[in-house]
Amino acid sequence: MTDREDFAIIIDTMQNEITTEGPLLDKNGTLTQCGYATKPLLTYRRGDIKAPPWRIKEWDFYQVCNDDYCVQMTIGHTAYAGALTVTFFRFADGLRYDRTTTLFLPFGSLNMPETSNKSLSASGGGVSINFDVTEKERVLRCKTTEKSNTPPMEAEISLIRPHDVSIVMATPFKEKRRAFYYNEKISCMPASGYIKIGSEEFVFKPQTSFGLLDWGRGVWPFSTEWYWGSGSGLVDGVPFGFNIGYGFGDSTAATENMLFYNGKAYKIDEVLFDLSAGGYMSPKRFSSNDGSFEMEFTPVYDRYTENKILFVNTRCHQVFGRFSGKVKLGEKTIEIKNFMAFTEHAINNW
Repeated sequence: MTDREDFAIIIDTMQNEITTEGPLLDKNGTLTQCGYATKPLLTYRRGDIKAPPWRIKEWDFYQVCNDDYCVQMTIGHTAYAGALTVTFFRFADGLRYDRTTTLFLPFGSLNMPETSNKSLSASGGGVSINFDVTEKERVLRCKTTEKSNTPPMEAEISLIRPHDVSIVMATPFKEKRRAFYYNEKISCMPASGYIKIGSEEFVFKPQTSFGLLDWGRGVWPFSTEWYWGSGSGLVDGVPFGFNIGYGFGDSTAATENMLFYNGKAYKIDEVLFDLSAGGYMSPKRFSSNDGSFEMEFTPVYDRYTENKILFVNTRCHQVFGRFSGKVKLGEKTIEIKNFMAFTEHAINNW
């Protein structure tokens, strides 16, 4: 990985933008194009993958947050193991509820769609999740039964997509020719709805609550590590969001760093950060090499997860907090104050 003592990293990126439609993989199972796009122009087909079925990983992850609390829903699998997960947590006091059903050897039984624009539902083990997707709206629903110290949960949350730009990455891996990651992240979706946990209800209002989709499909090495950050909200009444990250795959063609403002996307180059330096809850500074993202980050909550099942071992610090600083949007510079968002550090063997 990196030399964390001085954290000096140079990544020679061209920021190659994919602008033409076509298949994601060629007849040999390798990427036809590498880089970023603001729409999913390349077509993912599971049948084009030239790798063992147990190496395929697919997930739909939704997150809905405001300044006080957050809901996450996931349907996904690593072919030999899958999960249906609903999580709620509150920043101020660390109140947290997790409800997960683990699926062993699901392979293709989840029927994961080959595009982010399709609906998806799954149920099992007392957890039922439904993502109802239309052109402009995504409705997230879940129901869970009581288990251990987690009360039953029920949610219905509507995400409105006011614009059609996102960050889409087609990423190769140097160590494996047929390994790839195809990912779309959609942010800045105003959210309205609720989640009921036992007798208590938590409400999301579109003026203060926003949703994120992390849609991922691919085949990659068993051991991986990445840094990722994302935020959505309003700045002086205008929708603003960002996606930053590095460390996962070969980013020679492009990084995944992007700013979103008033329905437009602004590509930025490198934003490097080490969340573990000084402890995950210590203040951090984020600085891009092109001066487009200059932020101070004050953490308020670390959502740490760790899972061990046989040879699978995943660890992630997802740290929520407040960003303050400045970003450049072409010739325009805007100031960011106390903007709730998150960054994470994941180390996975899966």
